[in-house]
Amino acid sequence: MVGAAAVWALVGAAVLAQIVYPLVPDGALTTVTVTSVLLFSAASVADAARRHGTRGAAVLLVVAGGGGLLAESVGLATGLPFGEYAYSGTLGAEVAGVPAVVPLAWVMMAWPALVVGRTLARSGVGVALVGGVALAVWDVFLDPQMVDAGHWTWADPSPALPLVPGVPLTNYAGWVLVSVLMVGLLHRLVGPSDGPSGPAAALYVWTYGSSVLAHAAFFGLPGSALVGGVVMGLVAVPFAVALARRAAWTSPSTRVSRNPTSTSRWSR
Repeated sequence: MVGAAAVWALVGAAVLAQIVYPLVPDGALTTVTVTSVLLFSAASVADAARRHGTRGAAVLLVVAGGGGLLAESVGLATGLPFGEYAYSGTLGAEVAGVPAVVPLAWVMMAWPALVVGRTLARSGVGVALVGGVALAVWDVFLDPQMVDAGHWTWADPSPALPLVPGVPLTNYAGWVLVSVLMVGLLHRLVGPSDGPSGPAAALYVWTYGSSVLAHAAFFGLPGSALVGGVVMGLVAVPFAVALARRAAWTSPSTRVSRNPTSTSRWSR
């Protein structure tokens, strides 16, 4: 059984790696990128194991990691569903032409996205749709950053989102399709939830806030900072509000005030 302390330690390490990223020399950026994905994905897998046991962790790796690898390899070979693109060979070892770190990036965000979907939706279809969108909107930050860093290029990057050149709209449509299928399958297979996971929630909210800041202040990508902030914010802000309301509802003082047998009720 994976303990909460171990999961939070991995979350902290992943956050630290992302904080360090814009501060290191250019020659170390790729190493920090890969390290960040490894730590973040390890945190997600460990949290899935903490909540759902070994089976939950295995499902996450197979569905998100295997599904991400399949989608990326098909995308490279056929141009579907994302559009035609090519990796530049800067992200290390590859599997079927796909950098091994890329499927782990699907793993690292698929788990928090599932938690978002389960928090904001009730039905299975709703979880798949909301969680899939929660995963897909992250790419409004990811793709512009990786293209700007030279890790992959698009054969035809237009039409693109306003203020976010270099990444075609087909890419985001492909992300929505793959993400909805992926989160829907995870929801069906990973096991029932007894409430949102703190580490997963922290990872999603952190990714949103840090991405806006990094694109605006460190990466020189104000367009994706603005557009990504609005688009991902459509999910991240309601999610944060839902978490705050849940925390207020379950706080000890709130439980006492809502207990019909408590002295506070009868002392009015």
